Amino acid sequence: MDKTIPFSLNQDSSNEMRQVMNAVYGALKEKGYNPINQIVGYLLSEDPTYITTHNNARSLIRRIDRDELLQEMVRNYLIG
Repeated sequence: MDKTIPFSLNQDSSNEMRQVMNAVYGALKEKGYNPINQIVGYLLSEDPTYITTHNNARSLIRRIDRDELLQEMVRNYLIG
């Protein structure tokens, strides 16, 4: 019962997530928000209102699975 379950993410998802996050970041910045704070608010709460509708950013970010995004962010932070 104490067995660790492996989890993996395919590379195509990683590239798509990067593109979406860059688009969301850009839209938030264009509207004058602090993109990092807004994205963190969204990730912690899953409340889409943290993300602007400008340039369809809110719809874009909702296409990404939060668990996969968090995994990719941790991987990039630790491995680079």
